[in-house]
Amino acid sequence: MTELPLIGEAVAVAAHPQLAGAKIGVVTFPGTLDDRDAVRAVRLAGATPVALWHADTTLGDVDAVVIPGGFSYGDYLRAGAISRFAPLMSKIIDAANSDARLPVLGICNGFQILTESHLLPGSMIKNDHLKFMCRDQVLRVENNTTAWTGDYGVGQEITVPLKNQDGQYIADEKTLDALEAEGRVVFRYVGWNPNGSRRDIAGIANAAGNVVGLMPHPEHAVEAGFGPEDGSGTEGLGFFTSVLNKIVGDNK
Repeated sequence: MTELPLIGEAVAVAAHPQLAGAKIGVVTFPGTLDDRDAVRAVRLAGATPVALWHADTTLGDVDAVVIPGGFSYGDYLRAGAISRFAPLMSKIIDAANSDARLPVLGICNGFQILTESHLLPGSMIKNDHLKFMCRDQVLRVENNTTAWTGDYGVGQEITVPLKNQDGQYIADEKTLDALEAEGRVVFRYVGWNPNGSRRDIAGIANAAGNVVGLMPHPEHAVEAGFGPEDGSGTEGLGFFTSVLNKIVGDNK
């Protein structure tokens, strides 16, 4: 991977020429905050971002989808609960569960939407300290066989920003045991659990590994100098290069 450019110089870092042809959809709901950051991350990884609106009735020809963070529909009723019924979500659910197994990444509010849509098990509730949390967060990679984590190593620790108020992941013990046994816990919090999530879980996957959700924000750690204060800055980019390499591999 070459050195990343500073902001304003969004030059693709992908080495494989086929990556530029990949199209990654980025969904916007009313109240979404991080769609432009996700678009930039996709572009920096070397793919073509495609804007998707919550009321769209087709996904077009995208190769993967990112559901970014924010407060969709103001988080009224419950975070992600209204978004689950958006017209575009029915298309995403069908595509993710189809034989094609469309890769889907849900970040923060996107993770909440994935649980509400039953693409991922469990639920998200208020942080155990009942406060909004914003900090740099260390994560440990537990599974690098998903569509979104192939460029990481098992046990690797990465630092990405975290910002949420409904970030506590919960599930019953049977579900938690199944996630552990099936290797579907993808990320864990390291050093401190910032929201009380069960078993320090920061992110999980579905059984097929094409759908991943996590609370921290990898799209905010894709450029040197514009990310975590420790200077790492680019450790979130692997999410986006991973899915591109997965797409290229499947198309060979």
